[in-house]
Amino acid sequence: MTLTPLASNNALDDDPRRYAHLSTIRLEDPDAIARAAKARRRHPGLKYGKQNFIVAADHPARGALAVGSDPVAMADRRQLLDRLQIALANPAVDGVLASPDIMDDLLLLGALDGKLVFGSMNRGGLAGLVNEFDDRFTGHTAAALEALGADGGKMLTRICLGDPDTVVTLEATAKAIDSLAERKLTAMVEPFLSVRENGRVRNDLSTDAVIKSIAIAEGLGSTSAYTWMKLPVVANMERVMAATTMPTVLLGGDPDSSQDEVFASWQAALALPGVQGLTVGRTLLYPADGDVSGAVATAASLLNHTTPNRTEEVSE
Repeated sequence: MTLTPLASNNALDDDPRRYAHLSTIRLEDPDAIARAAKARRRHPGLKYGKQNFIVAADHPARGALAVGSDPVAMADRRQLLDRLQIALANPAVDGVLASPDIMDDLLLLGALDGKLVFGSMNRGGLAGLVNEFDDRFTGHTAAALEALGADGGKMLTRICLGDPDTVVTLEATAKAIDSLAERKLTAMVEPFLSVRENGRVRNDLSTDAVIKSIAIAEGLGSTSAYTWMKLPVVANMERVMAATTMPTVLLGGDPDSSQDEVFASWQAALALPGVQGLTVGRTLLYPADGDVSGAVATAASLLNHTTPNRTEEVSE
């Protein structure tokens, strides 16, 4: 996929100094981040029947800067912040999933008012690292997310049956789930069965592999009360969603098909029971035509916002 610059109607500003004030604040008043988090208006809350739309922006912290054929598409922080602000300005976008550095920038920009906030917890399995499966928790902690007034944390959980580091990641994930649950925060678990081929890690996106990854991931931790799944859209999503009762958000990944085909696959999956919405990053922040607001608006139109009938409500 070849990327084009932001469409003219998307650009916030092209002044190279437009985010210089963030550096000034970080230098002179770093406590401003905590104050911004405390003053932030919270999201009104999750409701059954209203699917949520969360924009993901934690890829750079794992050294994953590529989008399509551009190996450094996400390297320009000013461009990334531009694109995130365009996406978050759409009232249909419920929130963000980000690493601490990006989260702090967005807090200082006042871009997270009324939004769901999910922190990215494990970014230690750097893309291409020799021990990539030892995906250590180097980002947000549960305590830090609680202090920020966040809604939860996300953890990438790649399971490689041929790599001994997998058990370390599984144990750390279980502890993180427990730590979040103690604070009544959501644990958004993103599982994959993965393999290493020719020195590169590849996620197995076959239906059976995704189902097996769910079975392993949803059993982690001493409670699943606050656990969500974050799953790829693959073939036979009906079978995939039959594998779990946990609220599930769909991830976008780095698409290798046309935008129309991607949106069509999301629409079909969003109609399935248990799917709570989208958590998508590069597909919408870096669309091939540069129209971030258009891509976000199209994705938002796919979400289901329905009021359940009384017979569908869970009895108390």
